[in-house]
Amino acid sequence: MEFIADYGLFLAKVITFLVAAVVLVALVRAANDKGGQKGSLKITDLTESFKHHREALEHHLYNEAELKARDKAEKKAKKAEKKAQKAAAKKDSEHNSSREPRLFVLTFKGSIDAREVEGLREEISAILAVATSDDEVLVRLESGGGMVHGYGLAASQLARIRKAGVRLTISVDKVAASGGYMMACVADKIIAAPFAIIGSIGVIAQLPNFNKLLKKNDIEFEQLTAGEFKRTLTMFGENTDKAREKFQTELEETHDLFKGFITEHRPTLNVDTVATGEHWFGNQAIDLGLIDAVSTSDEYLFEAANSERHILAVSYHQRKNIAEKLAGASAEVADRVLLKWISRGQRPLI
Repeated sequence: MEFIADYGLFLAKVITFLVAAVVLVALVRAANDKGGQKGSLKITDLTESFKHHREALEHHLYNEAELKARDKAEKKAKKAEKKAQKAAAKKDSEHNSSREPRLFVLTFKGSIDAREVEGLREEISAILAVATSDDEVLVRLESGGGMVHGYGLAASQLARIRKAGVRLTISVDKVAASGGYMMACVADKIIAAPFAIIGSIGVIAQLPNFNKLLKKNDIEFEQLTAGEFKRTLTMFGENTDKAREKFQTELEETHDLFKGFITEHRPTLNVDTVATGEHWFGNQAIDLGLIDAVSTSDEYLFEAANSERHILAVSYHQRKNIAEKLAGASAEVADRVLLKWISRGQRPLI
């Protein structure tokens, strides 16, 4: 009887576990399918943020009488501004003609595969739905480059802004090298901090080869392809001079495309001088024509705020489902490491 009771208790635990697993799976699927929405836009009014910070400091710097006088003057100025806007609106039939110009701020911190381009696409689409030629987009860019097709797409997304007739400014506070500079060169204006890393206009591919190690341990490696150059260099097979020559040719072709892209967007830049794979600091880059001004993004935003422009930060947040949240961080790390090995061995990086 005791055995039967223990077995019954064990069976009950198993059934409870299975039911809990089924419920969890159902919740995961429901979360994935909810509304069909993958993410959402977040809009932050930086103009109001600057204003609140200023007011907080003013309350510590000025006495009550001075604060009242400043508030009275500001209210009077705002009243006069609204009156002028109403008058302008009556004279002009365009809907957006009387509003103050807006500065949309995006932040792009690129990884090796430029997966952040998915969010960038959504942010730009949202902005272009409301922006006019009086507006401007500022992209705070930080990237050391990565996979060619990923950064090519990211640069193409930025090009949409200029094609729509909206001014585009790229700000580099830390680094915009290789693929990062490919993105930056699309802009109407590039600004960079004094010690920001700029350039590295080149192409690289590197991979280890374990063929000798495999032979030493009597391990055979087979690789079958259809097409002479379906695979050139390999990590496990024996690489040939012909394969190396072909791969080098592909690198040179990619480099030529890279240089052509930069020449198209910055025609006054001497590409042959800067496309050596070297990088420069902001103070050096301006003399070479790689950037247009030495400044930080904070300086640029501060000046915009003082010029009465409405500043809005736009960011797209990808909604993670329950399965992604429950997945172990180790699996993601392993995936990223594998991606780097594959990309460096089979595709050139910029």
